[in-house]
Amino acid sequence: MRPAPATPPKRAPRRWRPLGAAGGYGHGVQGFAHGVQGFAAIMLAGGAGRRLGGAAKPSLPVAGRRMLDLVLDAVADAAPVVVVGRVSDGLPAHVLTTVEDPPGEGPVAAAAAGVALLPRDTECVALLAADLPFLTRPAVAQLRRHLDSSTVDGVLYVDGAGRRQLLCGLWRVPPLRAAFDRLAHGSQAAAGGRGLAGASMRALLAGLHAREVAWSEPGPPPWFDCDTDDDLRQAEEWAR
Repeated sequence: MRPAPATPPKRAPRRWRPLGAAGGYGHGVQGFAHGVQGFAAIMLAGGAGRRLGGAAKPSLPVAGRRMLDLVLDAVADAAPVVVVGRVSDGLPAHVLTTVEDPPGEGPVAAAAAGVALLPRDTECVALLAADLPFLTRPAVAQLRRHLDSSTVDGVLYVDGAGRRQLLCGLWRVPPLRAAFDRLAHGSQAAAGGRGLAGASMRALLAGLHAREVAWSEPGPPPWFDCDTDDDLRQAEEWAR
């Protein structure tokens, strides 16, 4: 999703570390209030993990805890919480699970499978990768404050070079559903009926009005994900 920062951020103080913390996409949704009260969360836990030797990235540990559990801690206030991917062991009872059909069709198809489980009146949803070891409740709360104080469709973190972190954001559900519709219909016309299969998150979110948020607090950035062995080593170093 992004290269590691050129200059490592300062080591996280304990108060910022999550490592020991407690623990069809639908149509016809009615209008929504701009204020963010509650929120849902969808974590994408699929992917082949080819750059990690085929390992299931969300199940890999950082400082002794699997990354999926760290992300679940960060969205402990969300309801419902949906994990998309073949992960079932050790999940809290309240967490819903699903998988795109057929499996392996990419992040947009996986996100659509997650959105399909949301109640029709859900106003906003955190759309997250499941391998974000430094995502915290304060980092999610910052996104909520930015969305609450605006009329944009969503907010998402950007890295130090200004690159959007497409799976570390919070989105209003009605425009997100509409984006799925537009992309599905466009893909069907252009690719002979493939729909959302193989589509990119960039294509899905391109038509939405998003506020970009830079992380300026001490500690590792919440958008840092672990795609490679080098990323995992960097995460372990920061977590010490």
